[in-house]
Amino acid sequence: MRKKTLTNTFISMLCTELAMLLDAGLTLDDSIQIMLEDEPAKDAKAVLQSLLKKLETGDSFSAALKDSTYFPHYMTHMVEIGEKTGRLVETLNALSLYYDRQTRLSQTVKSSVLYPAILLALMIAVVVVLIVRVLPIFNDIFTRLGTQMSSLAVTLMNFGTWLGNSSIVIAVIAAVILVFAVLLWLIPGLRKVFLGTFMNRWGARGIFGEIASSRFTAAMTLAMASGIAAEEAVGIASALSGGTKAVDKQHRKCTTMLQSGSSLSEAMCSAGILSPQDGKMLSIGNKGGKIDSAMAEIARRNDMFVQDEIDRIVARVEPTLVIISSIIVGIILLSVMMPLMGIMTSIG
Repeated sequence: MRKKTLTNTFISMLCTELAMLLDAGLTLDDSIQIMLEDEPAKDAKAVLQSLLKKLETGDSFSAALKDSTYFPHYMTHMVEIGEKTGRLVETLNALSLYYDRQTRLSQTVKSSVLYPAILLALMIAVVVVLIVRVLPIFNDIFTRLGTQMSSLAVTLMNFGTWLGNSSIVIAVIAAVILVFAVLLWLIPGLRKVFLGTFMNRWGARGIFGEIASSRFTAAMTLAMASGIAAEEAVGIASALSGGTKAVDKQHRKCTTMLQSGSSLSEAMCSAGILSPQDGKMLSIGNKGGKIDSAMAEIARRNDMFVQDEIDRIVARVEPTLVIISSIIVGIILLSVMMPLMGIMTSIG
């Protein structure tokens, strides 16, 4: 089983099940053995067998995760911290929530992009068919009637003719784009460079900035649930959720302010990671000795806000595309139907 087949969903479920068994008083070896016996998937069995083999030789759980090569570096790092602090169950529960959030966020983004993309493709296809195939037919009808279409219809038909004559060039361009998309999908290094370039420009703006903030607070919750101090937690969360210039700049500013003596809420608000309202909640949680609970609640709210914001964007995009396509199709049809109706009226 290759590492890339290990999904966030699988990691989340594994952490949840293991935390339940450990919380019930079972040992790590017994817990993995029980999970192995109940696991129907061959790939998942291979993962559990590799972990059990390492545990039986006396390795720690974090070492078993690391040596198996299936698990993300940050998961193994957080498990190691959980073992050292005696909060392994809490760490596993926090890891489960973290990877569950990442799964839901990825699914939300993918589903939100897919439908508008299909709708846009259909809209373009309908318009192309109208101007390439339908308008020439109407032009022949008008020619036989001894007249011509409106100037707008003629312009659109000429554009359609140009598209038809350039079909080979357009097909080559489309093929190049398709090949590039496939290469992005198959080559992680190329995908990382492309996404990095895009995110360096847009990563801290709009919905992308909200997603970065959501990931940071989720990672902070994960780190703090493992008993890590605020400054170290910020470093871990930065490594988990950073990677772009604008976002990394926010994280560096937060770290600098913490080192200069600022509170966590002040540092995160000043760096633009948290909103003033979230900063207030974190400050109150800190004063009440519940800063980890406050961070968990902030992460939950940010996660919900991001998903709601993506839904709102999609809710605006879909009807906008429908309206635009309807207007374009209507204009094309009216540009030929109105003169035709005039001719038919004159004949009548």
